[in-house]
Amino acid sequence: MLQNNLWENSSKENIGFEQLKDSVVSDLTIVGGGYTGCSAALSAAENGLSVTLIDNKIGFGGSGRNVGLVNSGLWLPPKKVESILGKDSGIKLNKALSKAPDLVFELIDKYKINCSAKRNGTLHCAHSQKGFKDIQDRYQQLTERGAELELLDQKEAEKRIGSSKFHGALLNKKAGTINPLSYCRGLARAAQSKGANIFEASLATKIKRKDNFWEIQTESGSIQSKMLLIATNAYQQNIKGIDPSKYTPVYYFQAATKPLSKDSLEGVLTNKEGCWDTATVMSSFRLDDENRFIIGGIGNLGPNISKIHSSWAKRKTQSIFPSLKNISLDYFWGGQIAMTDDHIPKIYKIGQGAYSIFGYSGRGIGPGTYLGKSIIESFLTGSEESLPIKPTHSNNEMFGKLKGNFIEFGAKLNHLA
Repeated sequence: MLQNNLWENSSKENIGFEQLKDSVVSDLTIVGGGYTGCSAALSAAENGLSVTLIDNKIGFGGSGRNVGLVNSGLWLPPKKVESILGKDSGIKLNKALSKAPDLVFELIDKYKINCSAKRNGTLHCAHSQKGFKDIQDRYQQLTERGAELELLDQKEAEKRIGSSKFHGALLNKKAGTINPLSYCRGLARAAQSKGANIFEASLATKIKRKDNFWEIQTESGSIQSKMLLIATNAYQQNIKGIDPSKYTPVYYFQAATKPLSKDSLEGVLTNKEGCWDTATVMSSFRLDDENRFIIGGIGNLGPNISKIHSSWAKRKTQSIFPSLKNISLDYFWGGQIAMTDDHIPKIYKIGQGAYSIFGYSGRGIGPGTYLGKSIIESFLTGSEESLPIKPTHSNNEMFGKLKGNFIEFGAKLNHLA
């Protein structure tokens, strides 16, 4: 069995762009067509900048393989963010990313992005008593900072989820779910409608600074621009002249059924909230708009579908929802996450008017959209104060591949149990 991405098969935003075959000049070049790049392209075009975005394929990376949960903030609780960045900087980032779901759903509405958007909330599910204490602590921290959340006990969680496996859950009604690939493609379509030039089959091969401009080479074309954004996250190819982003590569996979009948899903996620749990080797589950059940977990499927991870997906589904014991998992796909050591995204300053944004550590929809918009505000004002994260001039995380292998080994052991 080969990988078969549900989001690709069910996307209602189907677009295509030509290859760059000429030499062009623009105010801004964006390398990378995921959430950050497409959000930045849209914001730049809305504000009258000439912008050129290049990639091999829009949404090919993590943006097209995502779980599709539109959550606020980061994986880390707000106190942890403040302790890492310092109180003032942490507060600034927490406040900014608390608004990220609003921005995502506003763009979906404004540009009529056909991505099966549902703002029914998400559930952070406590897989153990320790996990419940964790979400209690998160609830306290987040509500103290103005978040509107509900802390559900075991019975309340069971009623919403349709499973007795969890000790409680944290409900964020302002969050929601989307088809993540359709959303990314919709951002690109919207950017193009505002005047952005977008090219596919156009990977950057070389970048250099010359005469106060950035020169970006592809196999068949070139761009000259005053400003540059690299937004490839976990899918950066080698680009001559640019140090690659440094992070720990973590793999995450998903499996999905065909559309299930209402009878089959009786009591299962009746409000269609997207869910993920508190386990160290995390898992996620949700329904899409056509009632396909989707289960996800940490692990590298590989091109031929790892039996360890695929068998776990079947067992995990049956464990959470015994009524789904006879279902078939018909779609399997996976992707790569760029995880930073402190789990906080990075804005790396490459040079004059040039930045690389990466390291979403598994939460890219809201933060990626928000940071894409924020970097354009910085370009327009000439000030970095509009950025929710202070740019760094160093890019020196070490042993990323080794740490990624360790995480994969742990996931395999967990999924064998």
